[in-house]
Amino acid sequence: MQKFNNPIIEGFAPDPSVCAVGDDFYLVTSTFAYFPGVPIYHSKDLVNWKQIGNVLDRKEQLNLIGAAHSQGIFAPSIRYHDGTFYMITTNVTNGGNFLVKTDDPAGDWSDPYFIDNAPGIDPSLFFDEDGRCYYVGTRENPRGATYNGDWEVWLQELDLETMSLVGVSTKLWKGALRDAIWPEGPHIYKKDGLYYLMIAEGGTGFNHAITIARSESIDGPYIGNKNNPILTHRHLGNQYPIHNVGHGDLVEASNGEWFITLLASRQFNGYDNLGRETFLARVQWEDGWPVINPGEGRLLNTQEHGLPLVPVKTQEAFDLTKEDSAFVHLRNPNWDNYDRESREGWLRLYPSTVTIQEIDTPTYIGLRQSTMDYTLSVEMDEALKEGEEAGLVVLQNDQYSIRLIVSYLDGVKTVRFVSLIDGEETVVGSKEITDSSLQLSLTGEGQTVSASAVINDETVVIAENVDIHYLSTKVAGGFVGCTMGIYAVTDREDRGHADFTSLTLVKH
Repeated sequence: MQKFNNPIIEGFAPDPSVCAVGDDFYLVTSTFAYFPGVPIYHSKDLVNWKQIGNVLDRKEQLNLIGAAHSQGIFAPSIRYHDGTFYMITTNVTNGGNFLVKTDDPAGDWSDPYFIDNAPGIDPSLFFDEDGRCYYVGTRENPRGATYNGDWEVWLQELDLETMSLVGVSTKLWKGALRDAIWPEGPHIYKKDGLYYLMIAEGGTGFNHAITIARSESIDGPYIGNKNNPILTHRHLGNQYPIHNVGHGDLVEASNGEWFITLLASRQFNGYDNLGRETFLARVQWEDGWPVINPGEGRLLNTQEHGLPLVPVKTQEAFDLTKEDSAFVHLRNPNWDNYDRESREGWLRLYPSTVTIQEIDTPTYIGLRQSTMDYTLSVEMDEALKEGEEAGLVVLQNDQYSIRLIVSYLDGVKTVRFVSLIDGEETVVGSKEITDSSLQLSLTGEGQTVSASAVINDETVVIAENVDIHYLSTKVAGGFVGCTMGIYAVTDREDRGHADFTSLTLVKH
């Protein structure tokens, strides 16, 4: 039997939701303040995934104005019914709960249908055998929260013609534990005539867990599995290398095998710079309940897989002259700052007055960091003016980042490596330059990074073995992993520009 390695999607890929259409699988993840929103992946084997687009790729679909890094889009859920794909999610900053739909998951998705009278977050859809559609979500205790995280899972029928909730809103479950906190990520499934409600609870950190209940009726009562939680790593201790396990979605393959996709965080010397990633586990049904990785009861780094593996090619070089589905921007980008016409084979960035430390839209184009051992490099030809900078960034949030940039200050151009820790900047290394053309490189090795520049075919080291553990949610907080890319900023109206080409991200 073949084997696969976890995680199946490395790096910033939290809250995975999956659906099967014949022998094809489709998966979406959360994106928070990044645009475009909700990447969609395709796979033939649940292991090897290729990003085929982004669900929310138009400003009409996604308003991220004012969204902090860990706000914006929460917990998308994808479902397929009668020839149509549906993705439902929450924009916690602007608008609330909404869905979009399409008949081609790799193509354009509809404008959003916002759902009125749908409080809370993490909605999902369930299509029953009679064709009726149900909205299942989470909300604060309607009688008033008596403790932090005092929420409940609720259900209401959704009319897909009017995209409105109809009938009675019904409380389904508050979770398996007494005084459970943050019951979230609910999904309903039907198997052998019973309805199953699977949720996450315990918060999305170290105490995260997956629990499940079942009922003979869609609207309950739901009785919890006596073996809950059906998966968690909180009992394994904080030295165990995989933390924060939860927020799963069950899927049945066409051969009858069951699996679960879910999130977890790998620890690198005790820190989780890559954020929450997507993992896979096998599911076996026993006595009418799902058992995850029978005999193990935990996520495995390597495990056997019953489906034939269909590898996909890993991308290392990125063409900046066109939009790639892997590219991300912070909030809604100002496309006037991205010029792909003026110079063939190059992307020209016009610096914005917005820095990456602001809850706004800087001139930034990035990739999700997917490994701790890498070289990120780009060729740059700059025409900057006094007070401007441009170059490479590894970004955790507005208070934590590193930059390898060319800056023009007081009439002098320098290549500088700058760390931002809790909002405080430190110049770790610098080198004066006179050339406008150079290659910038950041090389990560575990929790350290080194920075260099190639100028006139000579490699110049700017900084070596700089500790970057602070680019972790354990230090920086929030829900996002790191992204890495190119950036330009100015403090003047008559701005210059910087041209970039040959962006590569090579895993070691």
